[in-house]
Amino acid sequence: MKYIEVGIGNTWIVRTETELDDGSEYEQKGIIKPILLHSIYFRIWLGKTVFVLDSREGLKRMKKSRHAFKLIFGLASYITEGDSRG
Repeated sequence: MKYIEVGIGNTWIVRTETELDDGSEYEQKGIIKPILLHSIYFRIWLGKTVFVLDSREGLKRMKKSRHAFKLIFGLASYITEGDSRG
């Protein structure tokens, strides 16, 4: 899955994070195309609690081990053959 995110709290204001089948992941600055929309989400990370409002999965609350503040709007996209690690 590929996540295109805009907001504060990540390395860049606009970034794309790609999660590979083997569990590894990497991030790139900007929007990496193509985008095959899976869902749209809004994420708020306050301290160790993360709230996610996702168009497919609804509202979720998760606990993380580290403290952070993030306010993110994102698109979840399927990975295609055109995706490559930059």
